[in-house]
Amino acid sequence: MYVEPAERLRAAGLKVTRGRVATLQVLTEHSHATAEQLHGRIAGGGVPMTLAAVYLALSVLTDRGLLRRIEPAGGPARYEVRVGDNHHHLVCTGCDRVVDVDCATGSAPCLTPADTHGFSVATAEITFWGTCPDCASGAHEEGGAA
Repeated sequence: MYVEPAERLRAAGLKVTRGRVATLQVLTEHSHATAEQLHGRIAGGGVPMTLAAVYLALSVLTDRGLLRRIEPAGGPARYEVRVGDNHHHLVCTGCDRVVDVDCATGSAPCLTPADTHGFSVATAEITFWGTCPDCASGAHEEGGAA
């Protein structure tokens, strides 16, 4: 169910600003974007926002649970609006494309460590690495974006 960005911000107790609304809108359309990719899209959409302001918005929105930050190994942090569920990610080693994949077990944590060392395990973050269909077929060059 889609909820307008302004409503999501108010529900989280946050002030509604053009930058925060734009950040949520862009991520709804372009999930798994980096801060730099977001900055380009937000500026391209006519919202004047510095890269530092984008980073600040991402930090606040992530802290309030409106965004999820993922950090695929060897790459920049990426952000998504899909929060509060138990899903994982597929990452293409050719073009860095990231897509969501639902958890096969359905409930968190998906994996149980052999020894918890006294920790109370709440979640497991799983990243699958491989080659997307476009890279496998040579449909686009390496180094593309999400």
